[in-house]
Amino acid sequence: MSEKIQKVTLLAGGVGGAKIAEGLNAISDIKLSIIGNIADDDNFHGLWVSPDIDTLTYSLAKIINRDQGWGVFEESYNSLSMLSKLNQDTWMTLGDKDFGVHIYRTMRKNRGDKSSEIAKDIALALGVRSKIILPTDNIVKTKVLTDKGWMNFQEYFVKEKCEPRIRDLKFEGIENAIPTSDALLSIKNSEIIIFAPSNPLVSLNPIIQIPGIKDALIKSKSSKIGISPFIGNKTIKGPANKMMEEIGKTPNALGFAEIFHDILDLFIIDESDKGLRKKISGLIPHVHLTDIIMKNQKDKLRLAKETIKIANKLASN
Repeated sequence: MSEKIQKVTLLAGGVGGAKIAEGLNAISDIKLSIIGNIADDDNFHGLWVSPDIDTLTYSLAKIINRDQGWGVFEESYNSLSMLSKLNQDTWMTLGDKDFGVHIYRTMRKNRGDKSSEIAKDIALALGVRSKIILPTDNIVKTKVLTDKGWMNFQEYFVKEKCEPRIRDLKFEGIENAIPTSDALLSIKNSEIIIFAPSNPLVSLNPIIQIPGIKDALIKSKSSKIGISPFIGNKTIKGPANKMMEEIGKTPNALGFAEIFHDILDLFIIDESDKGLRKKISGLIPHVHLTDIIMKNQKDKLRLAKETIKIANKLASN
């Protein structure tokens, strides 16, 4: 690995994104910026909740609830219990410490502060070394069309437990969203850009489809590396395979490649998916096989170091 400090940008959604972020964050000779998904954001109990950004922040701050993969560890739920007694809908499980972050975020937003500045300040206050970047300060919402009609993503994901069949997806407000200068500069100045092993439809696409982001990615001279969230026709975490299949996409690593083939230079897939290598190679110039499962910090660091190593090798060829 190069001895100089390398600028690395990670595009990431929830749990899978947070895992590789933890691995990259532990490498001392890279400067990591993370552009996180904000299209899952929603209003609960009058508070603005940003699930993917919070998962990234809590993970890097080492206060994440490891059993759940989201929320804060050693959490209590007194606020939610009281809201339930007051006949409020409490299907979105928010802990008391978590509520503190949402209260702070909402206070700042009500004051007129930009969401990107608020996210930056929360990360700083919690001791996060890497830079958390929002792709836009505008509101973009993932909407899911199911047999029960259109619903917000958190309603589909948490309340409905991903059970309804999906007919369509849309990102409400994305056509008018303006990318943040931090996001564009990070993409432009990075030597390596990594697509995290996140849901390609509702974690990565809401970032990439913001006007100006995809063009910036394509124009960037960096090595652009994708990491598959799939092993076979299943995801390690989350409903990506079900969602892909129901809207007519290939529900495996090949499907990920089909979505982002015009951006990526190299794609990392699990060694068990070697049978897909030939088809993926027809879409993305370089394919690398390895063990992509991240069960612990050792696995996260191993995959992160391997990703940086092959990115540097690709750049030197």
